[in-house]
Amino acid sequence: MLESYFKLKEHGTNVRTEVIAGITTFLTMAYIIFVNPQILATTGMDQSAVFVATCLAAALGSAIMALYANWPIAMAPGMGLNAFFAFTVVGALGFTWQQALGAVFISGCIFLILTVTGVRRWLVAGIPHSMRSAVAAGIGMFLGIIALKNAEIVV
Repeated sequence: MLESYFKLKEHGTNVRTEVIAGITTFLTMAYIIFVNPQILATTGMDQSAVFVATCLAAALGSAIMALYANWPIAMAPGMGLNAFFAFTVVGALGFTWQQALGAVFISGCIFLILTVTGVRRWLVAGIPHSMRSAVAAGIGMFLGIIALKNAEIVV
């Protein structure tokens, strides 16, 4: 059943390989279910509720990618975005976490519209590859600074 639904032979794989890949991916990403609630709790959000929401969002997103898109991609909250949410939007800019979540919802609706209409693809194509790489590196450095501050290595 799995073989035919996911067209494993057509993709040059088998059930055993995919199970091992799934376990490996889960172990690689499992830290998110602990770190995401810890970061968002700094805003005043209930850490237990964020833990459950993180697990549900990752499970639902990954299931949609597997069952609807037939793509072997695991989904989970992004650590760069949650750090920006907690430390910049709520921490530095002074918004409440409720206001910030409202903004996240509205921006999600806007991005959905941009994606469905094809505008998002056009916008991304207009950004040079070097700039896209620089943004990814910048987010990584931002997360590194936050980790060093949390470990009290940097003040």
